[in-house]
Amino acid sequence: MKKFWKILRTILIVVLCVVVLAALAFVALTLFEYKPADTEAVTPPDGTRVVKVGDTLKIMTYNIGYAGLGEEEDFFMDGGKKTRPDSAEIVEKNLNGIIEELKAAGADIFLLQEVDTGSKRSYKIDETKRISEALGLPFDFAYNFHSVYTPIPFPDTMGRVMSGLATYTSLSVSSAERIQLPCPFSWPVRAFNLKRCLLINRMPIEGSDKELVIINLHLEAYDDGEGKIAQTKMLYEVLKAEAAKGNYVVVGGDFNQTFPGASRFEPIEEGLWAPGTLSNDLPEGFSFFFDAETPTCRSLDTALAGNPDPQYYIIDGFIVSANITVESLEVIKTGFDNSDHQPLVIVITLN
Repeated sequence: MKKFWKILRTILIVVLCVVVLAALAFVALTLFEYKPADTEAVTPPDGTRVVKVGDTLKIMTYNIGYAGLGEEEDFFMDGGKKTRPDSAEIVEKNLNGIIEELKAAGADIFLLQEVDTGSKRSYKIDETKRISEALGLPFDFAYNFHSVYTPIPFPDTMGRVMSGLATYTSLSVSSAERIQLPCPFSWPVRAFNLKRCLLINRMPIEGSDKELVIINLHLEAYDDGEGKIAQTKMLYEVLKAEAAKGNYVVVGGDFNQTFPGASRFEPIEEGLWAPGTLSNDLPEGFSFFFDAETPTCRSLDTALAGNPDPQYYIIDGFIVSANITVESLEVIKTGFDNSDHQPLVIVITLN
């Protein structure tokens, strides 16, 4: 009987220690939770070329998947198992491939999402600086995932994640700001989850009191749908305000929603992640621009390599104001080699 009570006491002590450690961990996560203000000024890129009415510009949007979601990878949130690539060399390979795609595009403005600055999942590589050095372009940056420790999935947790939106351009930018979007998560999940945002760059137009407003975004992914709706509604309110000023506006990024009129790839397997559908209630004077047939994203339930029939989505694109002519739009077919997304390039002219 004494042996039984000794074992029971040991078990209770272990359980109590686990509970206390878990409680302390959540207290620490709460204390260090990233809590950005609704609006924060961002240091803009120090480009020098001033835009003029009549100029034709090339803009690329690309979710680079922190150079950690190439063809070899699956991801636990999509039904896979992994939290990061097996080695830093794989991240380096993906990042080099992404940089080559950016160089080949030769865009005036690059809108990148899921760019890491010092995360466990990308082996602490500062991707923002690496891309800037390779392109020879200045950039600005806004965190949308800033977690000192992400305790899921256990035991191979994501750990530290520092990631966000980066806009690269040689164009003159008068000001930039980070606009916080509604967060659909409550405590404790909120403490280590993403804080989605808009990264807005304002570019002066020579001889005009209007501005070219470039908005980089990455909307909610793994919510019940209400987060996407609330964030989209707030985006539309921002567009209304810019239209009232007569500004030229381009929004580009990963909407995590299918565009009205785009092909909707039916789920191959029950339970796979499915995007929402963007509201067609765009403010007057704005239009969606996307490729209705070419997928821009693949599911990460399995690795792409060796998968003959992956699940695809069309969730990356643009919103453009009526005072801008869209000359062309193209999905760059990368084969999803270095990211779970394919980039899009839009060519516009300011009227």
